Amino acid sequence: MSGQKPPSRWLGRLLLFLLLALVFLGGIAFNRAMVTPNNKELVVTIPEGSSFGKTACILKEAGVIRSENVFLWLLHSKPAFMLRAGDYRIGASRSLSQVIDLLSHGPNVRHIFVVPEGMPSLEVHDRLMAEPLLTGEIAVPEEGSLLPDGYSFTPGEKRSLVIARMQAAMQKMLHKLWSEKSPLAQVKTPKEAIILASIVEKETALPEERPIVAAVYYNRLAKNMRLQADPTIIYPITHGYPLGHSILRSELQAHNDYNTYQMTGLPKGAITNPGRQSIEAVLHPAKSEALYFVANGKGGHIFSNNLEDQNRHVRDYYASKKN
Repeated sequence: MSGQKPPSRWLGRLLLFLLLALVFLGGIAFNRAMVTPNNKELVVTIPEGSSFGKTACILKEAGVIRSENVFLWLLHSKPAFMLRAGDYRIGASRSLSQVIDLLSHGPNVRHIFVVPEGMPSLEVHDRLMAEPLLTGEIAVPEEGSLLPDGYSFTPGEKRSLVIARMQAAMQKMLHKLWSEKSPLAQVKTPKEAIILASIVEKETALPEERPIVAAVYYNRLAKNMRLQADPTIIYPITHGYPLGHSILRSELQAHNDYNTYQMTGLPKGAITNPGRQSIEAVLHPAKSEALYFVANGKGGHIFSNNLEDQNRHVRDYYASKKN
């Protein structure tokens, strides 16, 4: 038996070899787990209220990570990490550390709901209800309470929260503009400013005309003249949607709280959600003696100080349409 090594020494070397092999293979597996398996860009949604475990499951199912355990181990090693709901665009073949770093900065896919200037509340409501990424029922917001702008939201967010942001933005802006209003502004309350601004918004799309249109209405109010604004005829019929036909005589003669052809003063409420420029125009009207205006056929208007000039401009407008 001379020259033969004791079995215990062979066993020890074998165990050491197996241990080293396990460490080596474990290292390979760990390093592999540290690299994302996706070979293309992915967009992953992390719902509101997701736990770390739920997030790990979502990422694993999406093919972003290989091991939920390794992901969670790395995540728990970062005590300051905060997870925010939303959509994340994750590039191909990122390391696990890069994925966690991306998540730490919050959603990088923005969803924007846009409210154009002059969009009525009923249409805002209908569009919000048609947005599949939002949840919950909402009533039609008060007309004139929403600030036209773009509003970001996260998938699964309640529609009521998006509406609340629109209304808070309007109140904040209105408070600032009201504090800076011109002495020429004759409205007595912020609500009156919104009502008149909504009419200005509907009457012209040209920013440079809005202060003059506001001045026309102030001049008419000062003389106790009816505003005679066509959009106020249409609003109680369609609640802000297009009328679809020329105004009928019966519609012109309708008596309600909006038709300024049949009443003096302002309507009882706004007829759309006015944008900042229309509100500024009402709070900073032009110095003008104009009492009338008519379309010029080129997208703008011609303003007149008296009825004689207005009638002439109206005749010229209809004559140009016949040619």
